[in-house]
Amino acid sequence: MIGTRTRKQGSKGTAPGIGGTRGIGARGIGEAQGTEDTRGIGKARAKAVPRHATGRLRAVTALLACVLSACSTAPEYLPPSVELPAAFRHATAEDGWQPARPAQAGTEAWWTVFDDRRLDLLMAALDDGNQDLRVAEANYRQALAAVDGARAGLYPQVSAGAAASRSRVASRSTGLAERTGSAGTRNDYIVDLQASWELDLWGRVRAGSAVAEASAAASAADLAAIRLSLQAQLAQSYFELRVADAQRRVLADTVLSYRRSLKLTRDRLAVGVAARGDVAQAEAQLKNAEAQALELELARAQLEHAIAVLTGHAPAKLAVPQADLDQLVPTIPAGLPSALLERRPDVAAAERRVAAANAQIGVARAAYFPSLVLSADGGLRADRLGDLLSLPNRFWSLGPALAMALFDGGARLAASEQALAAYDATVAAYRRTVLSALLEVEDSLVAHALLAEQERVQREALAAARTSLEIVTNQYKAGTVSFLNVIQVQTTALQAERAVLELRGRRLAAAIALIRAIGGGWQAPLRESR
Repeated sequence: MIGTRTRKQGSKGTAPGIGGTRGIGARGIGEAQGTEDTRGIGKARAKAVPRHATGRLRAVTALLACVLSACSTAPEYLPPSVELPAAFRHATAEDGWQPARPAQAGTEAWWTVFDDRRLDLLMAALDDGNQDLRVAEANYRQALAAVDGARAGLYPQVSAGAAASRSRVASRSTGLAERTGSAGTRNDYIVDLQASWELDLWGRVRAGSAVAEASAAASAADLAAIRLSLQAQLAQSYFELRVADAQRRVLADTVLSYRRSLKLTRDRLAVGVAARGDVAQAEAQLKNAEAQALELELARAQLEHAIAVLTGHAPAKLAVPQADLDQLVPTIPAGLPSALLERRPDVAAAERRVAAANAQIGVARAAYFPSLVLSADGGLRADRLGDLLSLPNRFWSLGPALAMALFDGGARLAASEQALAAYDATVAAYRRTVLSALLEVEDSLVAHALLAEQERVQREALAAARTSLEIVTNQYKAGTVSFLNVIQVQTTALQAERAVLELRGRRLAAAIALIRAIGGGWQAPLRESR
């Protein structure tokens, strides 16, 4: 059963704990302001010092307690639950199919099970030159940089500056003119150093960092998913090209056979034992075979072009030599459904996006709380450049700043509701990804099993067609059957032979699809958290 996830929330429009925190903050600020306004100067203020000291001590204590407690407004994260079957429906222990343990999911090159050196070279070229892969890698580097940017908010920000200005004061001005004794111009030189640090009392910065980290993990899984998809696409295109090569050889042999049949028919026509219609049928059959051979040339050229682009080459720069289709269809452990969630990079990416959406809820909720910034500024200021480094011209300032939005027209509430809705959307997307993964594995398993049986039956049909062709050809030479019988049997034999090759290609494609469906052998290049 698909599980549900609960969150501890306050009333609508209020984040957890907001009421109590706001009350404390309001009382503390009001008490300090009231004391400052009602108390006089001198003796009255002197009498109020103990109460001021007590209030300040309480405020500092409360502030340190909040800092040390590392308050967080993000809900506790729990991965979404999905009901999984105990085993795949079409996975059996026959023909080498055995459940795989999650620990067996390695990082080896999965295509080496086909034992094809040319395919190994093409895979290496894909990893070096594919542009879609370069885009995914660049996106991952952006995500890592975003993590560093989010973590920077946990540390103080320090800046330095220098300025020079020249100003003129009106002759009747009583401000600067009285202090400088001049109603003319004034120079001002400043060199200062500024520092500020926002205390992450409510976990807003840490929640933002968690969002960036989870997004980077999702980007890493996306990179692995794209690499696996491109590798599977290249392998399928490569074996389709090999099937085309094998069919071209079959058609080349068939064309030679049809030419011999045409010559035989013409010879029989010359001696008066065959009709002119037999010659026409033989010519039509030969031309049809030659047209099919040209169609295969087109298909092979297009597959070769697709392989070139996948490996980062211009179509004219890559040529794949012809080779025999002698690859055996490997057996791939399908694994358990629960292990599938650990192996597939797209499932991992969807889960990390759920974690990022969960952390984003904390960012939205933290906006309800006040922000506290500690700032410091110090430097030198003088009206003459030569006096700038003089010690009496130094200045400094130090103090905290507390800010809180009291009314925003519902913007914070809307942001919080948006974060909750986004979380629910990522949970649904995660479960949809899991169901799609289970579907792909089941489809690949049943295709692998049934295509193997179908190829076995088709090979028996091919053997019967060849035997029939030999018998009918001998009968035609003996004059007991017409050439139409020969054409029919030859067509059946050709179709059966091409069907065997197509089924071999489909079995190889099904094996590749199964490897892709169970996640291949991937490991996300995640960076350790600092």
